[in-house]
Amino acid sequence: MTPHSLAFYIDVIASGTVLGAKPTDSPEQVTAILGSDFAENSPGGLSMWRNYGMAEFFWTRESRDRPWQGHHFTLQVHRLSWSGGAVNEVIRERYGRFDRHLGFGRLQRLAIRRGVHLEQVPDGNAPAYTRHWQPASHVSVMVCRSPEKRGRRRGGTRLDDVYSLSSSTSPEQVAWYRATYGCQSA
Repeated sequence: MTPHSLAFYIDVIASGTVLGAKPTDSPEQVTAILGSDFAENSPGGLSMWRNYGMAEFFWTRESRDRPWQGHHFTLQVHRLSWSGGAVNEVIRERYGRFDRHLGFGRLQRLAIRRGVHLEQVPDGNAPAYTRHWQPASHVSVMVCRSPEKRGRRRGGTRLDDVYSLSSSTSPEQVAWYRATYGCQSA
């Protein structure tokens, strides 16, 4: 993996944004940053998400005549194991080539060197996955702790692969995870 693609993930974790696009931004603001190449889903007209490759942004609204309110974004990093083309063109132009797998150990070492701390948080998907959280940016990182069975097809997550990055995971959500699934330390 190129150092530039690792820098992308660290930038997202540290800033809580994707190239400056915040989870609370409007659909127009996100498209102004990531471009108009996206797939859109809006079941029922009160929720919507746009798929910009591995980056997905989500919005909700109270009624059809109300504006969209940004809710969160998720980087579906696991999609890279199936297709390197899952990286948005704007992101690829800025950060270069992305490997099909992102090892959490490597990501965490770089984060520590850059002064970005990740706390381990208990999760209902344990032991197959672990959750790690950056308190300042509210970004959480899901890590595969049980590799997918691949069979003959190429792709799938491996042990220690980052599955996804998501924002915004609030301190209240982290407290709920700790109360519900038990207290774990970093």
